[in-house]
Amino acid sequence: MTISEKVAYLKGLAEGLDIDVEKSKEGKLISVMIGILEEIGMSIEDLEENNVALGEEIDAISDDLSDVEKVVFDEDDEDECGCGCEDEDDDFFEVECPNCGEQLVIDEDVLEAGTIQCPSCKQKFALDLSDECGDDDCGCGCGHDHDEE
Repeated sequence: MTISEKVAYLKGLAEGLDIDVEKSKEGKLISVMIGILEEIGMSIEDLEENNVALGEEIDAISDDLSDVEKVVFDEDDEDECGCGCEDEDDDFFEVECPNCGEQLVIDEDVLEAGTIQCPSCKQKFALDLSDECGDDDCGCGCGHDHDEE
């Protein structure tokens, strides 16, 4: 039984008791309270209908977003060499300082220089990219030819 149905039942009970809503203070109070309950019931039903409609729209938007994500991100997830290295369009690379373990983000210029000074521990170290996906001309270890960009 919905709230509106319960309020209608309550209204019927009040009318069946022949409560004088014109002269009796209690009758007036009950009449006003039933009126308020009717408005609340209608408001709740409207909110529930809106909630269902919004849920359906959110599901549709979520499906559309999922399709967009597949188009946008699935192409970027696969790289040419299949090793999982960073995309060749990235201009920045992460390396770990062998002295303090700090993760450093460097660009291609620093990468080509071959050495870096850690801003945390101030130690200089050579960049060793031999554990990356392969040797190449650019020295970043990604296995791609950056001159084709």
